[in-house]
Amino acid sequence: MQAALRSTMHTHSAKIGDMLSTKELKTVQSFLQSPEDYFDAEPTFKQSYAPQSGEIFGILKNMLSTFEADLSQAQKDEMQSQSAYEDLKAAKEDEIKQGQDHLEEKQEELANTDESLAQAKEDLEDTRTSLAADQAFLANLKEKCQLTDQEYEQRTKTRQEEISAVSEALSFLTSDEAHDLFSRTFNFVQMASTEDARRSKAAKILAETAHKVSSAELATLAGQVQRDAFVKVKKAIDDMIAKLLQDKEDEIKQKDFCIEELNTNERETDLKNRDKEETQAKIDTLNNEIETLTNEIDTLKAEIQSLQTNLKRAGEDREQENKDFQETVADQRATVKLLEKTLDVLKGFYNKKHKGASLAQEDPAGPPPPPGFKSYNKNSGSGGVMGMIQQIISDAKTEEAEAIQAEKDAQSAYESFVKDTNDSITAKQDSITDKADTKAKKEGERTDAKKDLENMMIELEELANENADLHKACDFTLKNFDVRQSARDEEVEGLREAKAALSGAQLTLLQRSGA
Repeated sequence: MQAALRSTMHTHSAKIGDMLSTKELKTVQSFLQSPEDYFDAEPTFKQSYAPQSGEIFGILKNMLSTFEADLSQAQKDEMQSQSAYEDLKAAKEDEIKQGQDHLEEKQEELANTDESLAQAKEDLEDTRTSLAADQAFLANLKEKCQLTDQEYEQRTKTRQEEISAVSEALSFLTSDEAHDLFSRTFNFVQMASTEDARRSKAAKILAETAHKVSSAELATLAGQVQRDAFVKVKKAIDDMIAKLLQDKEDEIKQKDFCIEELNTNERETDLKNRDKEETQAKIDTLNNEIETLTNEIDTLKAEIQSLQTNLKRAGEDREQENKDFQETVADQRATVKLLEKTLDVLKGFYNKKHKGASLAQEDPAGPPPPPGFKSYNKNSGSGGVMGMIQQIISDAKTEEAEAIQAEKDAQSAYESFVKDTNDSITAKQDSITDKADTKAKKEGERTDAKKDLENMMIELEELANENADLHKACDFTLKNFDVRQSARDEEVEGLREAKAALSGAQLTLLQRSGA
C-alpha cells in the first residue's frame, strides 16, 4: 500500500499539492514514512490512546472525492466527445445522402438527355426520309421536265418546218409565173393589187409592229420595204423570224436553267442552314454538358478535400480522447489499488483480537499503586469507514468498466467512420475519373463540331455568292419573261403578216397554216 500511495503521490504530485493543505500533505508523508504510528502503536505507561487513523481516512476520502470528480469530468468529456462524434457522423451521413440525391438527379438528367437524343435521332431519321422523298420527287420532276423540253423542242422544230414549208408553198403560189399559170389554167379570181399597194401595206404593218414592240430592227425593215425588191425584203423577214424564234428558244432555256439553278441553290442553302442549326445546337448542348461536368468535378474535389480534412480531424480527436481515457483509467486503477491496500491494512488491524492489558500482581506492602489502563475497545465507526471504502472501490471499478466499454464503442464507431469515409472518397475519385474521361470526349466532339460549323459557314457563303450571281444573271429574264415572249410573238406575227402582204396572201390563210 505504501508503494502504491507513494506512486500516486509522485504521479499526481501537482494535483495532490493543489488538493491538500500543507498540514495534510505533511500528515500523508508522515503516514507513508511510519504507518505503524497510526494503526499498530501501543500506548505507553500513563498515556491515553487516541487513534490517528481518522485524519488519514479523511485525507484519503478527500483524495477519493477529488479523483471521483476527475473521473466524472473525464466521463463527461468522453460523452461530449462522443456527442461531437455523433454530430460529425450525422453531418457526414447528410452529406452522403445529399451526394446520393445529387447522383439520382444527374441520373435522371442523363435519362432525359438520352430521351432527347433518341427523339433528335428519330427527327433526323424522319428528316432524312423526307429529304430522300424530296430528292426522288426532284429526280422525277427533272426527268419529266427533260422529256417535256425534248417534246417542246420537237414540236417547235416541227412547227418551224411546217411554217417553212407553208412559206415556201406560198412563195410558189404567189409568184408571177403562178399568177399567169393560174390565170390561164384555172381562172382564179384574186383581188387586184398593185406592187406599190402591197409595198405600202407591208411597210405599214411593219411600222405599226415596230412601234408596238419598240423594235428598231422592224422600223428599219419597214423602210427597206419601200426601197428594196420583194425577194430581198422577204429574205430579210425570214432571217428576222428565224432569229426571233431562236432568241425565244434560247430565252426559254435560260429561264428553265435559272429556275432549276435557283431552286437547287435554295434547297442546298436550306439543307446547310438546317445542318448549321443542328451543329450549333449540338455545340450548345456540348458546352452545357462540359460546364456541368466541370462543376461536378470541382464539387467532387471539394467534397473529397472536406472528407479528408474531417477524417484527419476525427483521427486527431480520437487520438486525444484515447490518450485522456488511458490516463483517466490509469489514475482510476491506481486509486482503486491504493484504496484496496488501505482497506486491507484497516481490515488487518480491526480484525485482530486484542486482549486487555492486565497488570494483576500481588498487592505489595505499603500504599496501593495507581490504577492501570481501562480495557481497550476498537473504534466503533471503523466498520462504516471500511464499508464506505469498499463501496467506493466497487463504484470505481464499475465506472472503469463503463468507461472501457464506451472507449470500445467510440473506437468501433471511429473505425466505421474511417471505412465509410474512405469508401466515399474512393467512389468520388472514381466518379471524377469517369467524368474527366466523359469531359475529354465531349471536348473532342465539340472541336469536331466547331470545325464542321466553320466548313458549313464557308459553304453557305459560297452558296450566297452563287445565289447573288444567279439573281444578277436571271432576275431580268425571269421578271420580263412573259412580256418579252409576248412582244417577240407579236413581232414574229407582224413579220409574217408583212410577208403575207408582200406576197399578196390573206393573213387568215397564214394563221390557219401556222396552226
